Amino acid sequence: MSDIDYRTVLPEGWPRPRGFSHAVVARGNTQVRIAGQIGKLPTEAAIAAGTDAGTQWARALANVVAVLAAAGGRPDQLIALRAYVTDLGEFHAAGAAIGKAWAETLGKHFPAMTLVQVSALIDPAAKVEIEADALLP
Repeated sequence: MSDIDYRTVLPEGWPRPRGFSHAVVARGNTQVRIAGQIGKLPTEAAIAAGTDAGTQWARALANVVAVLAAAGGRPDQLIALRAYVTDLGEFHAAGAAIGKAWAETLGKHFPAMTLVQVSALIDPAAKVEIEADALLP
């Protein structure tokens, strides 16, 4: 469990959302803002053409966690994620792979989150980019 003061917000009468929180109230001392991470391995210059959305999601999320770890943080200290995808249909079709990547990377931790479709990302083969905010004690 996190050592920051962290609680999710669910308005009365609203159903609990699946895979995210509507809001997070967090108190800590150090903010970490993580730039958008695309779905490539750190050793790659670019994403290999044809890399599917599920694989890219797993890599992008792992990259977010790696950057956070380099800043001294842990996945349970993430308070917000913003994900950009180039095709919502492909994102939904990759749901099982995305759920598996989430479980392996973040477990049952669900920060506040936004997901939007965009026309393109920095790498022409990129299908996913995730940026994040964390709060460290």
